[in-house]
Amino acid sequence: MLNRLEMLRIFCAAADTGSFKDAAIRLGISPQAVTRAIQELERLQGEMLFHRNTRQVRITSFGEALAERARASLRDLDGLFETEAASPADEMSGLVRLAAPSALGRSRLLPIVERLAQAHPGLRFDLRLTDQRADVVGEKIDIGIRVGTVPDNRFVVRRLGKVRFHVVATPRFLRRHGIPEDTEALRALPCTAMLDRGTGRPWPWLFAQEQQWMADHARFLCDDSEGEYLLVRSGVAIGQIAGFLCEDDIAAGRLVPVMTDHEPDPWDMYLYRPQRGPVPPRLRLVFDTLVREFAQ
Repeated sequence: MLNRLEMLRIFCAAADTGSFKDAAIRLGISPQAVTRAIQELERLQGEMLFHRNTRQVRITSFGEALAERARASLRDLDGLFETEAASPADEMSGLVRLAAPSALGRSRLLPIVERLAQAHPGLRFDLRLTDQRADVVGEKIDIGIRVGTVPDNRFVVRRLGKVRFHVVATPRFLRRHGIPEDTEALRALPCTAMLDRGTGRPWPWLFAQEQQWMADHARFLCDDSEGEYLLVRSGVAIGQIAGFLCEDDIAAGRLVPVMTDHEPDPWDMYLYRPQRGPVPPRLRLVFDTLVREFAQ
């Protein structure tokens, strides 16, 4: 038995051509299949759709009204699947949800988003900039940046580069407090630590050979990596800071790295998207742009 959608398509073809035979040729089916579909549709509607004789068929007034409604419904339905017919301007429109660590998002991601927004006025952006791990599913994240482990082996992932972590302080701070050589010396110094909101405890500092050091005595506890960096740069504390925040200051002499022999292996930085199936053009544009821009 034909489903009702197929019935409507056959009926519209017969109404357009004015012939069951021509409708069959257009659709690649037999004339008998057209006749059966029209008969079943007439039964469902309780009305004659075509006047028939041995020489011709002619649509009824009821059939004309039904055909007009059916054509509109079929156009709307087909429009749901006509992604290729959209113009480039239409393709690059809609919402893109992005997640990134707060400092990395402000320093690297926002300028890229600004350029994309200027080039594609139809794009809208929902930015989740936080140093806490994003709830990718719950927050419906389309594309994210993460430092550390790959979010999920079901995600599409591209490696963007490496992030180093440096124990740094200002020259003035080190002249006043001395240069620490190991973690025991750190305990005597005012230091910073990042807060893990999930546990309410500081994140550990990381060192070579996967060693960790808990800054439980931290004078400054912060849940924002850029805030922690600014405290260290102001000279009030020593801290372990991501390279993308402090390496320009190290090069300029504003910050001095210490305990470099204990520095941990760099962490990978990833771009990910949780969708493995068909990707809308706007998401592919943003994803590919981020890969290209971060590679520079």
